[in-house]
Amino acid sequence: MASTSASTEDHHDGVSEGPSASRGRQRRQLPFAVSVLLNVLVALAVVAVVQAFLVKVYSVPSGSMENTLQVGDRMLVNRLAYGGDGTPERQDVVVFNGDEHWAPPLEDSGALDTVVRTFGDITGIGVSHDQALVKRVIGRGGEEVECCTDEGKVTVDGKPLEEPYIYQDLPYAKDELDCSSEPRSQRCFGPISVPEGKLLAVGDHRSNSSDSVIGCRGLSAEEAGPDCARFVDEEDVVGEVFVTVWPPANWSTP
Repeated sequence: MASTSASTEDHHDGVSEGPSASRGRQRRQLPFAVSVLLNVLVALAVVAVVQAFLVKVYSVPSGSMENTLQVGDRMLVNRLAYGGDGTPERQDVVVFNGDEHWAPPLEDSGALDTVVRTFGDITGIGVSHDQALVKRVIGRGGEEVECCTDEGKVTVDGKPLEEPYIYQDLPYAKDELDCSSEPRSQRCFGPISVPEGKLLAVGDHRSNSSDSVIGCRGLSAEEAGPDCARFVDEEDVVGEVFVTVWPPANWSTP
């Protein structure tokens, strides 16, 4: 019967495909070496974007921030901390790119060094042409910073600054070695007026820190002159250090 034959008939949508068409639809695999290279390039691109805009990894270059940061520690820097019109807060630990007042120009070490540093400029990986430094902010634009009170403390606009992070400060003793004695204590400096758009930054290891006030220490304001301090331009600040991640034993926040 017609109805019976119709119920047992197979129906196909479209035409059947032979073996050659099936093989043609198979994805062509890239050579292994090319695949590895592409994966590496993608990984580098991701790391570069993260370090350029979000978080960048730095190695602590010197002992000026001991014991908060140890030489060789790997620290993470939040590049979004001061986005827009943000300004570092007093006592923030920041990484900044030192200008000619902070570091001598890099010597030309040849084509390979230039290539490596240019790669670092672009990707944020390894060395670059920037000379990054890490210090703690103690003065902001418009503030006056000075040392010392009778207890040997730094003051900001006349108010003593509590600094529990200081390590091996310079010698100071009231009426023996202070800011009125001869010679003066090397802890003494200022008063220093911080220009707008600038920062006064020092190391936590005060007796071993080449920082904003190193040219002013032990001198009266008249002896030191108005240009003894070197400031950090706010535009040169990369971001705020928020954690050390390596080695694991030194994992901490500033």
